[in-house]
Amino acid sequence: MQLSETQRIKQRFGIIGNAPALNRAIDIAVQVSSTDLSVLITGESGVGKETFPQIIHQYSPRKHNAYIAVNCGAIPEGTIDSELFGHEKGAFTSATSDRKGYFEVADGGTIFLDEVGELPLSTQVRLLRVLETGEFMRVGSSKVQKTNVRVVGATNMNMMDAIREGRFREDLYYRLNAVPINIPPLRERKEDIPLLFRKFASDFAEKYTMPPIKLNEEAETLLKNHYWKGNVRQLKNLTEQISVIEQNRNITAETLNSYLSAASTENLPAVLSPTHSGSKTFNNEREILYQVLFDMKKDMNDLKKLVHEIIAKEGLNYQNDFKEHPETTFVSPDVINITPSTVAKPKKISHENNSIEDTEEYVEESLSLIDAEKEMIRKALERHNGKRKYAAQDLKISERTLYRKIKEYNLE
Repeated sequence: MQLSETQRIKQRFGIIGNAPALNRAIDIAVQVSSTDLSVLITGESGVGKETFPQIIHQYSPRKHNAYIAVNCGAIPEGTIDSELFGHEKGAFTSATSDRKGYFEVADGGTIFLDEVGELPLSTQVRLLRVLETGEFMRVGSSKVQKTNVRVVGATNMNMMDAIREGRFREDLYYRLNAVPINIPPLRERKEDIPLLFRKFASDFAEKYTMPPIKLNEEAETLLKNHYWKGNVRQLKNLTEQISVIEQNRNITAETLNSYLSAASTENLPAVLSPTHSGSKTFNNEREILYQVLFDMKKDMNDLKKLVHEIIAKEGLNYQNDFKEHPETTFVSPDVINITPSTVAKPKKISHENNSIEDTEEYVEESLSLIDAEKEMIRKALERHNGKRKYAAQDLKISERTLYRKIKEYNLE
């Protein structure tokens, strides 16, 4: 493709940069647009993968038909089949009428499946059939329907790792990856970084009606050498942040470094590799629920064992009853009546003459909750000279409750 044609495409779709890898990706998108081959676009998050399906559609014979972009990672697993392929009335609880899916609506056009690697395995089977035969069935229907759709997928994950882990079908990958297009990350397009920065600075200056920010030579070098984990998206957000905050529109390396250091030290969520020893992966919510239930059962068994050991260690008389009836019995606190109890001192056993001394009995101070409550109410009334309002506040109860207790305990 001639360079002038590539530049026209960049201007039309807002692509900025002259990196050879970027130009090569644009050339492949234009060349494959005249065919019906499936395309898989790969690249890190934030590199601008969503632009290339639009190039493919606009330069294809399907450009006058529908173009639908679907974020597969944003649709719940239980409804994605209905969204993509439609459903019949009564297929499930909320299916009150027939509904066309995206593949049916986009017949004759192009459908862009963003984050295609997030599709559940059951949906991958349906998608493979559409790619191979152009046939699909609505959810809850037995009627086979035909569709003529160009499928373009995009993902930021390593598909070969997903295949090895059983999260993506290998046959679907090779069917979808008929034409691969890789978008280079921003750190491999260092000469494009100042161009992008100036474009974003100009856009935000117009948006916020303020002069555009400019970088000195040292700041521009620092910008080009940054790693840019978030790629173009991160650069755009950083440019907007500096444009809004900084009053001095000439940005130095020291000022820029403060923003880059803050961005690089943020605690971002990390994805742990399943190859780590002792790590667990869950393919769906059901496995997580089962694991939680098994852990709860194990904890209950450990608790029963611990209680049994404590009872055996204390030498209580109902140890045998616990063995015969291991079920845990809970007694409501309402039925427990604490009354003045007679506590016996332990019997002292003489090993010399095998004689047992008589048990000495004494009465402990009353532990009755009712008596304690009476005493607290009586003291509160005495403290406030019989003023029930202040006594109730002191006891942290309402006046109505205090009146009822006074009448109940005959404290008037």
